[in-house]
Order: sequence, then structure tokens, then C-alpha cells
Amino acid sequence: MTLAPVLGGDAGGAQARWFHAEDRMRLRALLWPRAEARGTVLILTGRTEHAEKYAPTATRLLVAGYAVAAIDWRGQGLSDRLTANRRQGHVTQFSDYQLDLRAFVALTEAAGLPGPRFMLAHSMGGCIGLRGLMSGVDVRAAAFSAPMWGILVPGGRDALFARLLGSMARAGLATRYAPPPASGPLSYLESGIFAGNKLTTDPEAWAWMQAQLRDDPEVVIAGPTIGWVAEGLRECRALTRLPSPALPCLAAVGGHERIVSATAVESRMANWPGGQLLQIPGAEHELLMESPPLRDRFLAATLALFDAHSG
Repeated sequence: MTLAPVLGGDAGGAQARWFHAEDRMRLRALLWPRAEARGTVLILTGRTEHAEKYAPTATRLLVAGYAVAAIDWRGQGLSDRLTANRRQGHVTQFSDYQLDLRAFVALTEAAGLPGPRFMLAHSMGGCIGLRGLMSGVDVRAAAFSAPMWGILVPGGRDALFARLLGSMARAGLATRYAPPPASGPLSYLESGIFAGNKLTTDPEAWAWMQAQLRDDPEVVIAGPTIGWVAEGLRECRALTRLPSPALPCLAAVGGHERIVSATAVESRMANWPGGQLLQIPGAEHELLMESPPLRDRFLAATLALFDAHSG
């Protein structure tokens, strides 16, 4: 565990660390320690994201009494890339993210961030986090923002799309960009305009996310590869066959969700003992980057869950 760079200034007083997964992939995380913390919130970022994006969220959690840590998954942020093209969103197999998650938890322990631990996971991080909970990652409660428990596929034919992309990956095309409109060499923030975007209804948040990529272009992730999409679809389908863990949980989804399957989230939460589904009318995919009223509704519910189980 050695010092790593922090992008964009101090990111709310964050400390950055390099660490390694079991397969020697070098990863990076940001840590926000807090004196007399009530516990530690593990932020599991989504696809294309880097840890600094969650500095405003970390500040809110710090004020509420929690230490915080956020991860750059393999292939993202400043962690090791998996293809020669740094802009590709790729993973060899989704189970590799579990190596990252276990190493991340171990890092927070070695850094002295106190228990109990809580999980706050967005989109792809929600898929990784759910598998981690099923595999025994020890947290007191979990909150999910638009979790990727199903991926929206044109025409709803995800099973056929998964078989097609799986065959292409096995044929040696795993590191090619997935077919349009799912992918390409530009990130969504680079290629999109605010009007009609699928991420947020807040123009200030949209502009801030774009500025982050302009200021630190080395963290830009564009479209997913054939291999990533094939693996992601397969993992989502595998998770649907497994029961939810016995753990206090909140899952929130926006009323305008157009990236992950809201139906998959609703189905999972209908059968999660002690779970709560929060539907936020008017919100797009990135609930923590939404307009203040929408974002605060999710954060308030998240903190109520964590506070109820921090004693």
C-alpha cells in the first residue's frame, strides 16, 4: 500500500493509495478518514467512473459521521488497464472484479478505517457488490443506486444478444468495441449533449462531469468491449438465479432509468427480506449526480439505513 496521485486537487481531503489484487493487478483507491467515525462506507463505482467523481458524496458522508473509501476498478480510473487502448471499457471476466473488491476491503482494514462497514454501490458497482455480498463480503447494510442487475438491450432480447456477443468473444473479438449503439471510441459525456441525456437532469452536474474528463483525460473510458458486454450480461443472468443475502438493503432507481433494467431491480427487491425499493420519479440513471432534490432524497434514505445499523 503506497501513496497514489489524487486528481483535480485534494478531492475533499482524500488520501490516494495504490494496492494490488491477488492476480497482481495494480489498483487505486481514495480514502477519506474521519476521527471517531461511526463506520466506513465503501463506494463501489460504476462503469467508466473514477473515484474522484464521488468526492462530493464522500463529503456528505463525512459530515454524517462516516469514514469513506472509493475504488478504481481494474481497467478504470488510474488502475491498470486491460487493453492497449486505454479508452476501452473491458474486463476479462466479471469474477475478476471480486478480486478487486476483496483487495479493496483489505486495504480499508489495513489503513485503519473503522467498522462497521457499509456499501454504497452504483450501476456496475451494484452488480459487483451484490455478488460480493453473496460471497460473504462483510458489511452491516448496503445501498444501491440504479444497480446493474440487468442491462437494457434493444428489443429486450438480452439472452440472444448475450449468446451472440459470447460467440464473438470466443472467436477472438473480445477486445473490439461492442456494436453500436452500445459502444464506440467516445465516452457518453464526450459525445452527448445535455438535452435528452440518460445520466442526469441537472445541467450543473452534467457540466461538472464533463469538466472532470477534460481536466484529467487519462481517466476517460469510452464504450464497452464485446467481452465486457458479454460478461456483464452473463453475470446479470447468473445473479437472477441466486437468492438475496439476509442483509438490510436499499435499492433506488430513477423514474426515467434507460441504462439498467428497472424491472430487474424491482424483481430483486420484491424478494429481498428486509429490503426497501425507492423509486425516484423524474430521475435519470446517476442518482448521486442528480439535481439536489432528487439526489438528496436518495442520500437521506441511504443515511437513514446506515444510521439505523451503525450502533
